[in-house]
Amino acid sequence: MQWWERASRWSEAHRFPLDAVGTALLLLVTVVAATPVQGGSSTAARLWTVALVVPLAWRRSRPVASVAAVYAAGLLQVVLGTPLVVPTDLVILVALYSVTVYGPRWAYRTAIVSALVGAWVLGLALVVDASLGGLASAAFVAMLTGTSALAAWAFGLVRRSRRETIGALVDRAERLEVERDQQGQIATAAERSRIAREMHDIVAHSLSVIIAQSDGGRYAAETDPAAAARSLATIGETGRAALADMRRLLGVLRSDDGAGSGPGSPGPQPAVEDIDALVDQVRTSGLRVSLVRMGSPRILPPGAGLTAYRICQEALTNVLKHAGPDPQVTVVVQWLPTSLVLDVSDDGRGAAVTTDGAGKGLLGMRERAAMFRGSLTAGPRPGGGFRVRAEIPLPPSPTTADDDDRPDLLNGAR
Repeated sequence: MQWWERASRWSEAHRFPLDAVGTALLLLVTVVAATPVQGGSSTAARLWTVALVVPLAWRRSRPVASVAAVYAAGLLQVVLGTPLVVPTDLVILVALYSVTVYGPRWAYRTAIVSALVGAWVLGLALVVDASLGGLASAAFVAMLTGTSALAAWAFGLVRRSRRETIGALVDRAERLEVERDQQGQIATAAERSRIAREMHDIVAHSLSVIIAQSDGGRYAAETDPAAAARSLATIGETGRAALADMRRLLGVLRSDDGAGSGPGSPGPQPAVEDIDALVDQVRTSGLRVSLVRMGSPRILPPGAGLTAYRICQEALTNVLKHAGPDPQVTVVVQWLPTSLVLDVSDDGRGAAVTTDGAGKGLLGMRERAAMFRGSLTAGPRPGGGFRVRAEIPLPPSPTTADDDDRPDLLNGAR
């Protein structure tokens, strides 16, 4: 900020004290220099000087009252026939300028009309008082006074326009700053929600597999040590995979740009192609899962593959937690011409399980689908079990619909 900008702001914040000091200094000068044009008393000239100058102390804080007082003193001076006080009458132009810059629109419009009328009243007063000049002199003085008033009014309009423009820019800057802060808060909330979804999917799925494997390994430790060893191996692999996912997630949050090239940098995020590995991982926990692929796979928009993977991961995690013992699960990945459909259904008892309402899995899946303008439905199946169906819109495929209808059964139920 430049020094004159700081001075201008300080002046705007202390209008009345500055104007009062300036008026006092002006009053000292004008009272000493107050001299009537012809005849008249110097005392009367000084009194008119005080009456005209004192209201200028409120020219910015109360511009309407100030200009009204100055105009009233000037009008009385002309009507009462007192000889003109040359140095002081110029403050009428200062009052006109001030009300034009700081007053309301109606006030400065009324002020300029009153100033023009006052100029002709002054001319008529000069005509009446023949000692001050003839008709030509009166007309000249009236035109000169009116022109001076118009000039002061024009300068005031220019200054007012600049003030309004600056005020509008300042107001716009303040609103943009508020909007920026709001957008920042919204973006922060969205990022927190995204991180919460990612952490929930990673931690909930991994812990569900680990718990299932640890329970199975504990029961098999006495009768089948080899099965217990396999359970421990699966627990280790699941833990390492979860740790790698957490590292990838935290790596995205790093602020330094150079962090992406080191050994601890985040690797590629899971995609729809990794659902096979996800199903295999769940199978190791003893869950019977069938994976069915239908249609011709194609390239997905950025993030859509991760969304499909996370929805499938969360649906399988819910099966492990709520479906009960030995459920049959079917995962269908169907590529349609304009969408990708993911269907995870089971025949367990998940529909009858009551929860405490603290889980965020279904909400997170719906939020993920909504990010790509998709839809997700979840609820009990007719005849028992639970079903999660997500549909994510995709760009139109150049392949025919016949290609999309051919099923490709990759994995069967055990």
